[in-house]
Amino acid sequence: MAGKKRKKARGVAEPIGLYDAKTRLSELVDEAAAGRAFTISKSGKPMARLVPLLEPDTRKLRKPGGGKGRGWISKDFDAPLPADVLRLFTGDGA
Repeated sequence: MAGKKRKKARGVAEPIGLYDAKTRLSELVDEAAAGRAFTISKSGKPMARLVPLLEPDTRKLRKPGGGKGRGWISKDFDAPLPADVLRLFTGDGA
């Protein structure tokens, strides 16, 4: 990629050869950290991608107890099934 630098749309991986990627790795990592993505190719065949590492959005992380009071379990949840329903699962007398 000699000469002019073109602006790419965010999320579009710009192709770059393996030799260029090796010689410009530090620069490419800085650009990836700024939001650019690159597809690294070897002999014209895409082999790897260099993409920005996204920071986890800590505002959306789950917190224990957030669903307290929203669900319930019936008192007879673990009671034996009626015989006619049990037959549907076992195949006896179907």
